[in-house]
Amino acid sequence: NPQAKLVFTLSLFLGTTITISSNHWIMAWTGLEINTLAILPLISKSHHPRAIEAATKYFLTQAAASALILFSSMTNAWHTGQWDITQLTHPTSCLILTSAIAMKLGLAPFHFWFPEVLQGAPLTTGLLLSTVMKFPPLTLLFMTSPSLNPTVLTCMALLSAALGGWMGLNQTQTRKILAFSSISHLGWMAIILSYAPKLTLLNFYLYALMTATVFLTLNSAKAIKLSTLMVSWTKTPVLNTMLLLTLLSLAGLPPLTGFLPKWLIIQELTKQSMAPAAVTISLLSLLSLFFYLRLAYCTTITLPPHTTNHMKQWHTHKPTNTTLAILTTLSTMLLPISPLIMYAT
Repeated sequence: NPQAKLVFTLSLFLGTTITISSNHWIMAWTGLEINTLAILPLISKSHHPRAIEAATKYFLTQAAASALILFSSMTNAWHTGQWDITQLTHPTSCLILTSAIAMKLGLAPFHFWFPEVLQGAPLTTGLLLSTVMKFPPLTLLFMTSPSLNPTVLTCMALLSAALGGWMGLNQTQTRKILAFSSISHLGWMAIILSYAPKLTLLNFYLYALMTATVFLTLNSAKAIKLSTLMVSWTKTPVLNTMLLLTLLSLAGLPPLTGFLPKWLIIQELTKQSMAPAAVTISLLSLLSLFFYLRLAYCTTITLPPHTTNHMKQWHTHKPTNTTLAILTTLSTMLLPISPLIMYAT
């Protein structure tokens, strides 16, 4: 129903806007709740048992995280008399809030729900879950970043980068691979949050850009498994070539866009005398690089003759998707204008 879809989409934007523009904890919590309730019908719209299960898991996790956010803000108000988001100063409240937002985002060790929910949702809803739905909790982390414990965030970040890489290695479903990719990228965002919060937001914007490109390309090719991806080159050869470049950009290889946030984060960590953490997270990102290369290999390098006995898809001359063309260009070619981006941030 187009009207229902419009209502849910507008509610998503309303919830996001309320949260990112609020100063009071109750308003921020309200925005997060509107977001959760708006995305649930979009997850379960196929009425498949797996989709219903994904929606249920998502609701329970987000409800628990929202309750913890309320509990943390009430504890802070009890001790300091402040309901302002930027005035979160009580140590216990900061710890509870870090856990709550980690649960909202899918940051390790609260990441278990995210791959399951993404696997049960359609690709377009998966795109919303990986990008738009992560923005409001991330803005709350950004606003409270001076009060948060850097050691806890660094441990969570390294754990996320490790688990996101390791658990994505043996996956054959593209949505689960992208879920573990998201967990790994969240590690990069969390590790720098206490030292340069603007870099966290820059990393998120570029991550959202590249992930949107990958999701829309996979949606265009109707590829939800690696085996489907292996024969999609006959259908859309140019799109598959661009998907290869976007995946390498997502892995953070120069001279592509994805290298920019990793480069700046490593530089900032070294300035903050955190070279061991920078080295560790850089080595852990090699795990993610492996499954990105695996995806890229399945996309473009498995040309005939090969041993997969799959029916080839017809080459369709559909009109070019302008949005996808713009996103692909931005996902691969933003590195030369990095001084301008750094100046803007």
